[in-house]
Amino acid sequence: MTELDEVLPRIDTLTFDCYGTLISWAEGLETSLSAVFGDELRPHLSRLFGEYVRLEAEVEAESYRSYREVLGEVVRRLGNVFDVPLSPDKANRLAADLPHWSPFADTVDALRRLKERFRLGVLSNVDRDLFEGTAERLVVPFDFVVTAEDVQSYKPRLGHFDRLLSDFTSKDRVLHVAQSLFHDGAPANQLGIAFAWINRYNETNETQVKPQAEFPTLASFADAVCG
Repeated sequence: MTELDEVLPRIDTLTFDCYGTLISWAEGLETSLSAVFGDELRPHLSRLFGEYVRLEAEVEAESYRSYREVLGEVVRRLGNVFDVPLSPDKANRLAADLPHWSPFADTVDALRRLKERFRLGVLSNVDRDLFEGTAERLVVPFDFVVTAEDVQSYKPRLGHFDRLLSDFTSKDRVLHVAQSLFHDGAPANQLGIAFAWINRYNETNETQVKPQAEFPTLASFADAVCG
């Protein structure tokens, strides 16, 4: 019997990270960064992407600002790093694009199957108005959503998880499902919440995070828990 088999009988709620787990965040971000920085930096897209990830964590760790503002600030700092001046329209491009980023191919069907057995929630580092556009693409309605706007902080801080436990469920009845060990696995472990790692990018776990189970896709996770 696996660790997941041990916890599943008591689980009635699944929570998900959204961008990177349900939505193809890397693909959407690379497309948007290409549109912002154009042909000049397209050959350096991998470095641009890496700098984006670093800067986003840096900005989110500062005093709280809306995710729309976070995206704009990160793009402006990227422009400084690469010495590319950006117009306000360019700096705001990511926030305009994000609600249109597409789900992974397996997301909607997996959510439909999981919805038949569990309550579903989302814990996301985003603003509510940005998530509204994403929710239309996910099709399956969620029972609750906790955003960074709601708790005025960003994962891996504990605000999303504290709100989850205070308003929606108890830690022995929920399984958190996510791709990011940093943003999601670490706080789930810290609070004793069961965690399933959706390792979409075939990464090696070089952290102290201990998932109850690991799956390569959301579809394979749904297969395991729905039978």
